[in-house]
Amino acid sequence: MAKESKAVIYAALAGNLAIAVTKFVAAAITGSSAMLSEGIHSVVDTGNQGLLLLGLHRAKRPASPEFPFGHGQEVYFWSFVVALLIFAIGSGVSLYEGVIHILSPTPIESPLVNYVVLGLGVLFEGASWAFALNSFRKAKGKWSYVEAVHRAKDPSTFVVVFEDSAALLGLLAALAGVALSQWTGNPIFDGIASLVIGLILGGTAIWLAIETKGLLIGESANRAVVEDIRRLAKAANEVEEVNEVLTMHMGPDYILVTLSVRFVRGTPAERIENAIVTLDRRIKREHAAIKRVFVEAEARRGVDELPGTASKQKAPE
Repeated sequence: MAKESKAVIYAALAGNLAIAVTKFVAAAITGSSAMLSEGIHSVVDTGNQGLLLLGLHRAKRPASPEFPFGHGQEVYFWSFVVALLIFAIGSGVSLYEGVIHILSPTPIESPLVNYVVLGLGVLFEGASWAFALNSFRKAKGKWSYVEAVHRAKDPSTFVVVFEDSAALLGLLAALAGVALSQWTGNPIFDGIASLVIGLILGGTAIWLAIETKGLLIGESANRAVVEDIRRLAKAANEVEEVNEVLTMHMGPDYILVTLSVRFVRGTPAERIENAIVTLDRRIKREHAAIKRVFVEAEARRGVDELPGTASKQKAPE
């Protein structure tokens, strides 16, 4: 999964870097506000891909006494930073440029240059978008696209799809603005296109921020995983009842599990310890992303502690 995510990000980075240069050259030649906004958009996207790669790299660092569960959540942090940058820089500058050019419209020179550059932009961004979407389609399984985004635990898989989708919509808006300005002779449409690009980026950033926020503050594993953990715990012979099943993603491929169970009355401590070890192995075998399992043995009401056991047990590594 990590290798595939990196391949998607590298493809998007290469496409954005190539088209950003051509957009700025075209904006300098033609004076188009929409083209300048698109150039800024591509630069922001290029920087965002760099931040995602940084997050994936830093997430690989091993656990330490200071960070006992590793650094997997670095991916979530940098994905949230990407959403903020899209909103603050991409959307903010595009909206500013749009307002300035609506208040003081300037004619577009050499519109043919804009058409050529925007056409290349559609080609580059379209290739990156198709690659990212194909990767995301494989990862989402039977879920719908919206459901897959909501349930995904690796934001790098859908952040690039969001960015490239916004880029394609922005390119279409820029094309429409340039075409309308040329057709009507009124350069105000170029400024309006810049505003539309800003709104597209703003909407994309807000949605990304919402989706990554839950992961950043500690989101549980998907419901199917939680229910499977409960099923495995109930299947253990020594377990009488499963109370709480608490899970949290410490990274895209790192799930922490805490189980609260009640063992059969009178079960010897040695058998309880063996049951915990067996349950730990079964859960990890079924779900490779589960790295740590903690089991809490709860007593019946009115009983301080199960005979011969401590109140909490941890499955050994």
